[in-house]
Amino acid sequence: MKNLIKLKHLYKLKEAGVEYFEGFSSEDKEIKMPDELKELEKICKNCTLCDLSKTRTNVVFGEGNPNAKIMFIGEAPGEMEDKTGRPFVGRAGKLLTKIIENVLKLNRDDVYISNIVKCRPPNNRVPTIEEAETCKPYLLKQIDIINPEILVCLGKTAFMYLLNTHTPISKVRGQIFEYKGKKVIPTYHPSFLLRNPSAKKEAYKDFLLIKSML
Repeated sequence: MKNLIKLKHLYKLKEAGVEYFEGFSSEDKEIKMPDELKELEKICKNCTLCDLSKTRTNVVFGEGNPNAKIMFIGEAPGEMEDKTGRPFVGRAGKLLTKIIENVLKLNRDDVYISNIVKCRPPNNRVPTIEEAETCKPYLLKQIDIINPEILVCLGKTAFMYLLNTHTPISKVRGQIFEYKGKKVIPTYHPSFLLRNPSAKKEAYKDFLLIKSML
């Protein structure tokens, strides 16, 4: 499966004009992606590597400060995000914006926001393993280009696929992990907080921790 996904990436990126200097081997080498965020976005917006491309309205690549110190990673676009092509603009997005402004004392434009997958899963279901793993290279390259100091995983799906773990978010929220020299802090997804207002107190503590690290 992994080699098939990489082969799909190879053909699509070559079609987009990306040059390659090394081929694949049994050592499972990574595909070379562009080092410019705008070029990466162009490739991502033309992606048809999984079935989500058949049902999407817009690719939701991500937005914010390309030199942000904090990068938020969610699960997937929802209905409003799919319509607008922007991440976190629905009810959950409005809550996230309030948290950024009122707790972190930052403007939304100061941070960068993206998701594990860039296309909306039908009926807002959780992305499948194949969908997440197919789209994950785009996110990892975003992280590489933006080079934030802190990665905030919003919910189980983001944390699971970034750090390859199945630990429940309730067991790890508010703790500090590491990914390639960057601090990783998992917390509840804003959608979860809307459904479970009592958890906002714990999330508030998580964001105070994040603020203290700036």
